[in-house]
Amino acid sequence: MPAPSPLAFVTGGTGFVGSHLAEELLRRGYRVRALVRQDPKWLAGLDVETVRGDLGHADALRQGAEGAALVAHVAGLTRARDQATLDRANVDGTRAVLDAAREASPAARVLVTSSLEAMGPNEIRGGQPVPATETDPLRPISMYGVSKARMEDAIRRDYADLGATVVRPPAVYGPREADLYEMIKGASRGLFPVVGDDCQPRISLVHVRDLVRGMADLAASGEAAGETYFVGTRGYSWAEVRAAVESALGRRTVKLPVPGPVIGVAGALAERVGGWLGRLPPLTADKAEAARHAWTCDSSKAGAAVGYAPRVELAEGLAETVGWYRQRGWL
Repeated sequence: MPAPSPLAFVTGGTGFVGSHLAEELLRRGYRVRALVRQDPKWLAGLDVETVRGDLGHADALRQGAEGAALVAHVAGLTRARDQATLDRANVDGTRAVLDAAREASPAARVLVTSSLEAMGPNEIRGGQPVPATETDPLRPISMYGVSKARMEDAIRRDYADLGATVVRPPAVYGPREADLYEMIKGASRGLFPVVGDDCQPRISLVHVRDLVRGMADLAASGEAAGETYFVGTRGYSWAEVRAAVESALGRRTVKLPVPGPVIGVAGALAERVGGWLGRLPPLTADKAEAARHAWTCDSSKAGAAVGYAPRVELAEGLAETVGWYRQRGWL
């Protein structure tokens, strides 16, 4: 009688990256169990077992982790009005997941999603940004980055026995993404804001399929246990991103140079208006400060460990993403 397929427990499976990771794990022969508050969202129609609850439900987390060969923690909060809210979600929430894994499935491989923002922006040398590597110190400047850095510190200090693999993606795009979508929506109306020099490498953009493939490969590698990896791309200039967005949309845009101080004011204003409307916009004062800097990373460590290299070219990935937005009526 054949052995049963390995079980993966995924938190954040109803979200953008988590749902794509669930699909990738299913393709690789895993049985997938996902933590779901109420609405399965992007998991609807997939062969995924669901456990009702959230990161504050210890019983649900233990139930989810029970018997798992892989615990993939993707859930998290990317923006909030204060540091305490982000820390509760990203630090305390991660502790709760790892406590459940330690108790219910101590032999499981553990994969935790962090962020390039935990590192802070690129150092500038000779006028050029230097891509971040895993050996660089953590110097976050955003509240989100601080929460992820604190999360990583907790993993290293208190959960070394689990051998968790930490993955730090840069900006992620692809079908179902809703934050960079705002940039593409603006471009579809003819405007492309640019902060800083649009000819310098400013941002690593990874397609979600490349990211989850790298995550799944690292989760399957014993060499990756207890290690931290960037899973991203080379740095793109805003001119390159703009050209790829224009090609995907089939229209030209007008470059709108935005001085650093102005983006800060715009973020603060958007956050205030969002407060009046009862929601937090993608551009907050915190995110606006981050937009003033370069955010690129070096993924060669993941390349050496599991042969990771991005396969989706930026123009191809943005064309697919724009097509998905149009199919869904987002554009």
